[in-house]
Amino acid sequence: MMNFIKNFRKDEDGAVTVDWVVLTAAVVGLAIAAYSSIEGGASDLTSNTSSYLDTRNPATVISTE
Repeated sequence: MMNFIKNFRKDEDGAVTVDWVVLTAAVVGLAIAAYSSIEGGASDLTSNTSSYLDTRNPATVISTE
């Protein structure tokens, strides 16, 4: 039993897996934060563009031909 514990303590194979899990979770968290920021700005831009276009009347556009 003591040999098993000593070998378990020396074995570092699982540490790399833990590192990758933590790094992947950090990347996913940053992606979600970036998406939230971009989505809010895109929604505002779309709304403002729609409001601007609603005030325009295509029939009153003067042709330069």
